[in-house]
Parts: sequence; C-alpha cells; structure tokens
Amino acid sequence: MYRFLLSRQWVILTLLSLVLIPTMVELGFWQLHRHERRVALNQVIADSLAAEPVPAESLTAPGAKVDRDHLYRRVTARGSFDASDEVVVRRRTNADDEVGYHVLTPFVLEDGKVLLVNRGWVPADGASQTAFPEVPAPPGGELTLTGRLMQDQTTEASGIKNLQGLPDRQIMLINSELEADRLGKEVLGGYVDLTDPGPSGDTPQPVPSPEHDSIGPHLAYAWQWWLFAAGVPVGWVVLVRREARERAEKAEREAAAEGAEDTEPAAV
Repeated sequence: MYRFLLSRQWVILTLLSLVLIPTMVELGFWQLHRHERRVALNQVIADSLAAEPVPAESLTAPGAKVDRDHLYRRVTARGSFDASDEVVVRRRTNADDEVGYHVLTPFVLEDGKVLLVNRGWVPADGASQTAFPEVPAPPGGELTLTGRLMQDQTTEASGIKNLQGLPDRQIMLINSELEADRLGKEVLGGYVDLTDPGPSGDTPQPVPSPEHDSIGPHLAYAWQWWLFAAGVPVGWVVLVRREARERAEKAEREAAAEGAEDTEPAAV
C-alpha cells in the first residue's frame, strides 16, 4: 500500500523533510540565542546607566579593549579638548534619521593621554558630504567631562567599510588604534559619547541614550521556526495518507471497472 514511498518523487520529498526539520530547529535556537543576547545587553545598559560615574582610566587604557560589561558605563575625565586634531565621522544619522557627521574631538588628560570624545551630530554641508561641516568649537580650558563609554567601532561589528582616500579630516569609524596612529599619542581604548557638558547651541546634537527596554521579535521568531519544524512531519504524514487514499480509491475504481467488463454478456 505504501510502496509509492520508494518512488523517486517521494524519496526526494522525504529527504527534504528530514533536512528541513533539524535546520528549522537550529534556526529557532539561533533566534533564541539572539533574544538572550539582547536581554543580557539590555541589562548591561541599564546597570551601566544607573551606576555612578567612574574615572575613564579605571576602565580602559591605551591599547585596551572596552569590556562588554562596561559598555555604556558613565565615566568622567579631567583635561582639555584639542580642536586642532578634531575630525568628523561620515554617514551618521541623528534622531530624525538625517544623514550628517559625528564630531570626534581628542580630549587630552592631565597625564598626557588622549580620550576620544564623540561630541554629537552635526548636519552635512550639502548633499555631497565632501566639504568639512560647520562644527561649533568645544568648551575651552581645563574641565571635567562625563560620557558613556563605548567600544571601538570595527567593520566586522558595524558593517561599515573603512574607506580610504576620504576628504581631509573625515573618517568612517571611531577606532582608538587608528586614531593613535594618526595622532601619534597614547589613546585610551574605546571612546565616549559626551553627555556633559552639553552644547552651547543646537549642535552638536548629543548622541541619544541607548534603547534598552525592547527585547525585539527574536523569541517570537524562535517559536515560529520550532512550529514550522513540528509542522513538517505532520504535513508529511498528511500527504502520505492522502496519497495512499487516492491510490486505494483509484485501485478500487479500476477493479470495479474490470469486474463490470467481466460480467457483461458475450456478444451473439
């Protein structure tokens, strides 16, 4: 009755089903792990924003990588801005999704080391984004700043290519190693998004606080993949039973037709 399962069509369908089930299960776990990472990151962000600020040099150092547990941690630093080596970071958006630049200004600490400070967003001068934008000067003199500690930006993590041959004083990524080579100074690993002191005017617009309430759709996607995986064998059984039923009905019809031919009277 089920010999049709040995046909080429059904062998291919069965093998495809056997491949789809573990693939969908694995995709479900992949989405589950993304959900878990998102929840863990949300907790890191919440803890970091709630914690009291600490000196930046207690969490990072020249050549160091910012630990994930310190991401968005509020830090302080004492020193002065060096606007002469200021650059802008291309293709950055503000809260209204307008494309412009982030302003990256070296902050020279009292011991001579440099902390990279993202002062915020400024609009581009024209659509070409080749001219250096109008950037308000940073606060002058010695001061204490506060900001959120961030990890170095890389192409692998951000998907942003570190293009070469850019216009003067423009970069693609905020990366302490690259900036240390450009400046020829000791640069603390990572950088900070400036929160205090704020701008004296409308720009640079401060980088918004990170969103840490949403957990995203990953858990729902995980359950969807697992339901799909469960549905594959169910669907396979339904198709097999339907095929078997249709073949049985066809065989019955053919047998009935042959029986009718056998009972017909012979022609005289």
